[in-house]
Amino acid sequence: MKHLFNLKFAAKELQRNSKKCDKEEKIEKAKVKKAIQKGNMEVARIHAENAIRQKNQSVNFLRMSARVDAVAARVQTAVTMNQVTKSMAGVVKGMDATLKTMNLEKISALMDKFEHQFETLDVQTAQMEDTMSSSTTLTTPQNQVDSLLHEMADEAGLDLNMELPQGQTGSVQGTSVASAEQDELSQRLAKLRDQM
Repeated sequence: MKHLFNLKFAAKELQRNSKKCDKEEKIEKAKVKKAIQKGNMEVARIHAENAIRQKNQSVNFLRMSARVDAVAARVQTAVTMNQVTKSMAGVVKGMDATLKTMNLEKISALMDKFEHQFETLDVQTAQMEDTMSSSTTLTTPQNQVDSLLHEMADEAGLDLNMELPQGQTGSVQGTSVASAEQDELSQRLAKLRDQM
């Protein structure tokens, strides 16, 4: 848990550094504008280089933050799986003791509890797999990223001057199926938590 906290803290720190670089970039752009208005192109060029460097640093900090977030999600999943494994081990020990006494009521109650733990494990395993597949920015489909960029540019009334690769201009329908599956998993997990 301590490592998980440290990972989340590091991701937040990287995000703060990214925002700080964004602010510095805006300041440098303003200095470029002032230098151009004064006719001092050499100083404007220096400030423009600083602005570009700040922008690149901001993107790098943001990229690292996303990677650290992905690792934190995986650590969280491992911690959860460890807790479920310990719970199941306790159930198995209880089953051994109950089977020795052959009390049918206890056996039935323990079997119900075991099935409940198994359902919880199934839901958490499915959620872990979903988290692992969607938490890292490295596996994000490029056509969806490009589509979002174009959509946001259209809303802002800008032209990105970016071409999408051939055959990737269709609508994104897989997202609604994935979100429906995610909703179903969330509902099952909430239901299981309520039963505990």
